Amino acid sequence: MTEIDESTPPYLRIVAELRRRIASGELGPGDRVPSTRQIVREWGVAMATASRALTVLRQESLLRAVPGVGMVVCGSEPAASGRGGRADVRRGPAHAVTRDQVVRTAIGIADSEGLAGLSMRRIAADLDVPTMSLYRQVRGKEHLVLLMADAAFAAHRLPGTFPPGWRAHVELLCRLQWAIYCRHPWLAQVVSLTRPLMAPHAVAHTECALRALAGYGLDQQTQLHLVVALANHVRGTAVNLQQGAEAEQDTGLTDDEWMVAQADVLGSLLAAGDFPHLARLSRSPIELDADSLFEFGLQRLLDGVEQLLDQ
Repeated sequence: MTEIDESTPPYLRIVAELRRRIASGELGPGDRVPSTRQIVREWGVAMATASRALTVLRQESLLRAVPGVGMVVCGSEPAASGRGGRADVRRGPAHAVTRDQVVRTAIGIADSEGLAGLSMRRIAADLDVPTMSLYRQVRGKEHLVLLMADAAFAAHRLPGTFPPGWRAHVELLCRLQWAIYCRHPWLAQVVSLTRPLMAPHAVAHTECALRALAGYGLDQQTQLHLVVALANHVRGTAVNLQQGAEAEQDTGLTDDEWMVAQADVLGSLLAAGDFPHLARLSRSPIELDADSLFEFGLQRLLDGVEQLLDQ
């Protein structure tokens, strides 16, 4: 058995501790084990780390998922639910799942744990079906992520009508995209400029933006570059949302709390006098976060498009 010490990856330390609790009888057959969120709070790790630890224990056949209950210890199931604090984990007859169920379950996992916590095995465990049964609905993880992205855009439908004027039209579209990314922080990681997402509801956003800028005398290359630049501003800013969520899970600190904790380090850095402009800014009450960056960058980009159209 691998020796566990401070150099051991966090997920393996969690695995070792839960394995110990099961071996000692502290957690018996049918007992619920800590959820991913409980592990995050107890061990101070990221959601993806907690999910990875539970996945290892599932692969070792020590745990199994029970719909509506969570992860429980494998073994002899109790006769009734709730007796001795244990859940009824009797497996019912095999049941088929639909593509919509697979996609919705996958989105739920990605929303709470990021793409790192997403796997076909994890989805199957949450749905309480064999992993291979998922492949009747999706060809693989890449196909699944495409379906997830399309469903995310589809859930925030484009308006039937837009306000008059290209600027109001494009601004409303960008704000809608920002709302989608805020609801699904993982989504920004799967949208690409060099390999556009071939999801119908995402492609509809590009078509909508092109329609807003049509009829202003722009050549096709300029028109497409403007549309992609605006979309990339929204997506590029949204990438920070997932990173921020994971950092908060890892450290237990919000962005503001982290900055306060770094005050001494920042003070020492600025005291040397090598960064006078930053030192001046640090003495001012300035707000800088993903929302403010999105708002500022969007308006400056729209100002630039307006100047280009005026020419």
